[in-house]
Amino acid sequence: MTWTVEFFEDDQGRQPAREWLLSLDSDKRATAIAAIETFLAEMGLDICGTEHGKQLGKGLFELRVRGDDVLLRLFCHAYGEKVVLLLGGYDKGAHSSARHQDREIEKARKRLRSFKLRQQRKRIGKQRRG
Repeated sequence: MTWTVEFFEDDQGRQPAREWLLSLDSDKRATAIAAIETFLAEMGLDICGTEHGKQLGKGLFELRVRGDDVLLRLFCHAYGEKVVLLLGGYDKGAHSSARHQDREIEKARKRLRSFKLRQQRKRIGKQRRG
């Protein structure tokens, strides 16, 4: 693997993307994990140049997982030295409306803002100590 894949963790210690993956039935979960390991961990942000990824703007991109009876989306953010942060996901096959997709993207954007704020606080704390 050339990219490290991490799960976003909120202030309560929850990992929404991990929880979502675990909630999937075993076939969908296996397909999603294989896509993360095969495509995302190997390609990182470059996945957006393929059919398996799409830039959503403002630091957010999606991993598109397709298979037999599987249509999933995982929302991601690339940062640091080749790290991909998994922010959330949803089953587009089960919830195909544009409105549902927009809500899921907005949740991922809020998580990304929270992550960036936390990173900023860490940098400020290091500067004050250093």
